Amino acid sequence: MIDQTLTLPNGRTLKNRIVKSAMSEALADAQNNPSQGQIDLFRRWSNGGAAMLITGNTPVDRWHLEHAGNFVLDPLSDLDQVARLTEAAKSGDAVVLAQLAHAGRQTPQAVNPAPTSISTEDMDLSGYGAPQQATDADLEAVIKKFSRSAQLAQQAGFDGVQIHGAHGYLLSSALSPRINTRDDHWGGPLENRARLLLSVVRAVRAVVVPEFIVAVKLNSSDFQKGGFSHEESVLVAQMLEAEGVDFIEISGGTFETPTAYQHASQKESTKTREGYFLEYAKAIKAAITIPLMVTGGFRSVEVMNGALQRAETDLIGLGRPFIIDPEFPTKLLSGVLNMAPAIEREFPPASELPRGAVLNWFCEQLSLLGRVGDTNLELSIEEGHARYLEFIQVATDAFLRARTEMGLRRPGS
Repeated sequence: MIDQTLTLPNGRTLKNRIVKSAMSEALADAQNNPSQGQIDLFRRWSNGGAAMLITGNTPVDRWHLEHAGNFVLDPLSDLDQVARLTEAAKSGDAVVLAQLAHAGRQTPQAVNPAPTSISTEDMDLSGYGAPQQATDADLEAVIKKFSRSAQLAQQAGFDGVQIHGAHGYLLSSALSPRINTRDDHWGGPLENRARLLLSVVRAVRAVVVPEFIVAVKLNSSDFQKGGFSHEESVLVAQMLEAEGVDFIEISGGTFETPTAYQHASQKESTKTREGYFLEYAKAIKAAITIPLMVTGGFRSVEVMNGALQRAETDLIGLGRPFIIDPEFPTKLLSGVLNMAPAIEREFPPASELPRGAVLNWFCEQLSLLGRVGDTNLELSIEEGHARYLEFIQVATDAFLRARTEMGLRRPGS
């Protein structure tokens, strides 16, 4: 049941089973520190009743961002400001994790036109530069950056970190035989493709205290021909358990195949539309003994409780409902609501919209929630999409100006 506690392998107990999964807040300032709006939003989420909050992409390298509004954890970060974020996020007795990430080839060209990647395989999307294949030294540096950022997270008051090994970012692309075309000890067989992720986990675990949570977000599948498969995901989950992670969250897809960001028709009433990845979760859950978190599509308490009772998952990850009503977990747990909030409108088919329009509409709502304290759900999909693209452009321009003022230069420039 969603109101039950859960004790993680490191002994940390979560007060219930509801987790705010990572969403792209894009609320950092030009120096990539948490803004006051981001701090206020995490305080509101914490007091909304969820057991755990996970930040959106928190890059370990400020030249490899998901986009310019990311909050970064590196030696240039303002740790006093980061500590204010963690204090706010824990104010309602929630556990808070920083989602450590390296965007790799999914770094926007405006941020870095020549991002470090596992190979030179280009993105099949516009707006991304030509990836540069990482050397051994580059990958060892990436591993050190993850461990350094985990130490900074611990210093700033986070309860743990989630290492982002999903959605096509660097660690995820290393797992994919479609993208990872290397013929050295980082490529080829699965044990080689998993080396980067496992090395990061090992390095992070070595520098934090035992009670600090170390989790991993892993694709159940890339849903791309020749990509990281579900069968391989089960095997990597077992490898991660052997490295001592406290739980695994499963998702799916990449920027090129954005399965995790799909939207279902409101006209489809069947409960099978809930919990996008539950079918994939079953095999992973059967293969490991550590807790599993499934994110994507959950709405009804009935389906959430059913998944928990059938041991298909241990934690229920939700994202978009936290945008619509930041306080909804308390209402679900108390029985005031039996459904997580959803947008009461029918979205046009994706084929009739610009690519990413629905996702960007939600991102605009999240941005508004942080910047002005409330959403504007009456915005059309097209208008929300356009406004968010404008917002990101402004953030990118500010990011680049700040880099100049800080005396920083793009690697290789």
